[in-house]
Amino acid sequence: GAQLGILIKDAAALERARDLTTVILDKTGTLTEGEPKVVAMRLGSAKSERDLLAAAGSAEKGSEHVLSRAVLTAAEAAGVDLVAPNSSTVYPGEGVTAKVAGKDVSVGNRRMLDRLGVPLGALEGDMDALQDQGMTVMACVADGRLMGLIGVADTLKAGAREAVADLMAMGLKVVMMTGDNERTARAISNQAGISEFKAQVLPADKAGAVRAFQESGEVVAMVGDGINDAPALAQADIGIALGSGTDIALESGNIVLVGGDLKGVASAIKLSRRTFRKIRENLFWALFYNTASIPIAAGILYPFTDGLLSPMIAAGAMAFSSVSVVTNAALLRRFEP
Repeated sequence: GAQLGILIKDAAALERARDLTTVILDKTGTLTEGEPKVVAMRLGSAKSERDLLAAAGSAEKGSEHVLSRAVLTAAEAAGVDLVAPNSSTVYPGEGVTAKVAGKDVSVGNRRMLDRLGVPLGALEGDMDALQDQGMTVMACVADGRLMGLIGVADTLKAGAREAVADLMAMGLKVVMMTGDNERTARAISNQAGISEFKAQVLPADKAGAVRAFQESGEVVAMVGDGINDAPALAQADIGIALGSGTDIALESGNIVLVGGDLKGVASAIKLSRRTFRKIRENLFWALFYNTASIPIAAGILYPFTDGLLSPMIAAGAMAFSSVSVVTNAALLRRFEP
């Protein structure tokens, strides 16, 4: 496994992996590169895209959230001067509200707009269109007025679609989990070739979503890389952490994919299945040798051959039994997914 970049922390994880029925993939950083970029803007009350970036970037300044970094990077690239907020409050699953130059500026999703009571108005169609293209859309509101929309897109990892196809070919159900809205989730899942997804899952609810699958009789693997994935990784029957992820995710995973390549998920499951096939083969050969050799050593052939089995031949047969089992097990070193 280590030669393939698959680190298995305990034998129990290797054993459970062969019984998996469902693989849940987190979206950001697992299916996608985890480096979203601002690719579209639609203006509301803002006079220009620079004004929109200035307001949103100032509210997001200091945040480490991946979407915040996308806005800050876009503002920096555009040469927009940002103002440090006097205060800010993060609303998990919604966005952030900050006091910027005396204004209340909020940046977040549709759920945030509903909470603030701010309508999309003429930008409703724009939000739907951007989401249908697979973008995560953030609205920027200043003092109760919708300044505009910012569309952020993340690209699928190279080989992600092939990795999903490999898992499905093994008879596994593949599910994408994301905090994005239904439209964006459907667009991304279609790009990845995934037919089932769970959208608008808050970070605190990921473990509960995994538990729901388990309660329906599924044996679940959760694949993730972020700090928000740690509880879900721990809840799953098998937690598979990408080596490119956070330390807490790596600690929570039973299996770590060193290179962060999604194809390693299928490889780990195939390795588990191959290992237990070898165990069954070795048990068969060990039982076969003993079942066949012990009666011969006891003299069952004496009435027909008028001879007894030489102790040297018996010892050699026993050694051959052990060597064949060890050799068969060693063939796993040639395993290729």
